[in-house]
Amino acid sequence: MFVEQVTNLGKQAKNVSADLAILGSDEKNNALLAIAKGLKDKTPEIIEANQKDMENGKQQGLSASFLERLFLDEQRILGMVEGLEELVTLEDPVGTVEKMVRRPNGLDIGQLRVPLGVVAIIYESRPNVTIEAAALCLKTGNAVILRGGSESIETNKILVDVIREALVNVGISADAVQLIASTEREAVQVLMKLSDYIDVLIPRGGAGLIKSVRDNSSIPVLETGMGNCHIYVDQDATIDAAVPIVLNAKVQRPSVCNAVETLLVHEDIATKFLPLVSEELLKNKVELRACERGLDLIPQAVPAKDEDWDTEYLDLILAIKVVSSFDEAVAHINQHGTSHSEVILTNDYNRSRAFLEQVDAAAVYINASSRFTDGFQFGLGAELGISTQKLHARGPMGLEALTTLKYIIYGDNQIRE
Repeated sequence: MFVEQVTNLGKQAKNVSADLAILGSDEKNNALLAIAKGLKDKTPEIIEANQKDMENGKQQGLSASFLERLFLDEQRILGMVEGLEELVTLEDPVGTVEKMVRRPNGLDIGQLRVPLGVVAIIYESRPNVTIEAAALCLKTGNAVILRGGSESIETNKILVDVIREALVNVGISADAVQLIASTEREAVQVLMKLSDYIDVLIPRGGAGLIKSVRDNSSIPVLETGMGNCHIYVDQDATIDAAVPIVLNAKVQRPSVCNAVETLLVHEDIATKFLPLVSEELLKNKVELRACERGLDLIPQAVPAKDEDWDTEYLDLILAIKVVSSFDEAVAHINQHGTSHSEVILTNDYNRSRAFLEQVDAAAVYINASSRFTDGFQFGLGAELGISTQKLHARGPMGLEALTTLKYIIYGDNQIRE
């Protein structure tokens, strides 16, 4: 049953992808605006569906941070609408020509940016991904197959209904955006083998999901990584500036991948800095797990275990380590980080430059919160996630990450001799 149902979704997406690839920018933007209108008009119904998912989640014992990612209200739906409206204003990358040169043989050779074709996305909990993924794929002329988590199934169903109705209203096939409505794992297993119909598979979620997709997919995988992010407070940091940066990176929204999970502090500044920052963190109910040297400065902390240095908490928990040198901080980050977002707080130019060069991550910051790693903040519009791999796309994946290039060659009746 699952094989036939999911395979049919793949076939339908493949069939419509050729038409999507040649849509004009105005047609695609009209579709995005129609979806935005649909979200506004159906806000009460969307909230009602989301409440069903929230109640089911509470009964299943989902964590508070998980439920926070699942929750929708009028403000969050308005955020989706604003994201769609902003996406409309961004330049459409499809059809742009790059690197056009004339060769000695008279051929004009360039690269044309084109859609990937059919994109499948497997994701967990956050229903805003349904809108962002569909919108980005539509803007770039890609068909998309969505498979959200079972915990958000009712919300995702109504969101995709809104999208498909909007597409039909502007004359675009509803099959441009499809949802795997089954919550059974067998459906995902079938999806991951549809290499005849799907060009790229994108997992967006925890380490377990990403590993499962990477290990089992026969479709090329574009990974979005988990975020074990660090802030290193150098001996030349400005303490008054460093405290609110750490607080923002941990507390503002702890359930997202760009929140800080480990704080590294140089020993020369630790005595002054750690009591101040820990006081503010504790006021915000952050559990502190410190190394042996950190425990001496933070009486309220509990001892950190080895696994804490590798944990993405997605919660109000922070691991803290006192380091003896810049080199020790960089080594720790490169060993335990997930190549997502890493921060140095310092007034020393040379060490800031060395941090940029030596730390292996998709986003590396000097004197700013890691919370800025986001498609909107980077001026990309909505995003599909943060890619931590090094092929094709890295960092926030916006419009250009959902396109590829093909060579175009203009000749004047040349033949090769």
